[in-house]
Amino acid sequence: MANAGEIGSNAADFELADLSGKKVRLSDFKGKVVILDFWATWCGPCRAEIPEFVKLQSKYKDKGLAIVGLSLDSDGESVVAPFARKHDINYTMLLANDGTARLYGGVNAIPTTFILDRQGRIVKKFIGVMPRETFEQAIQPLLAS
Repeated sequence: MANAGEIGSNAADFELADLSGKKVRLSDFKGKVVILDFWATWCGPCRAEIPEFVKLQSKYKDKGLAIVGLSLDSDGESVVAPFARKHDINYTMLLANDGTARLYGGVNAIPTTFILDRQGRIVKKFIGVMPRETFEQAIQPLLAS
């Protein structure tokens, strides 16, 4: 996959467990605008973005937004589930791994966040912590279409 994770390419499908062990595929979100966020509980900048993602999910879920957190925590559900409860995370949280990151061209820094259009194409990629306004500007035109 030469263009894995590049703007304009189709986002690679995957199947990962959510915090209850249920298998979730990226293709389950077809037709929605997706914010795909690679993160970890031990990552300070990632933690700073999470309350903003919670607000975005609340504000735009009825317009077709789906936020998917891809945790790269090696301890998996045992650390991510309590974190998600403590921070009232209201969006899909999946347990990812290096293989998932490779599907997106390798994730060398977290947070790394991809914005996908309703057809599942990557339209933006952000490395590092971004203000909520940056994500809002990226998703609003996609939600309107």
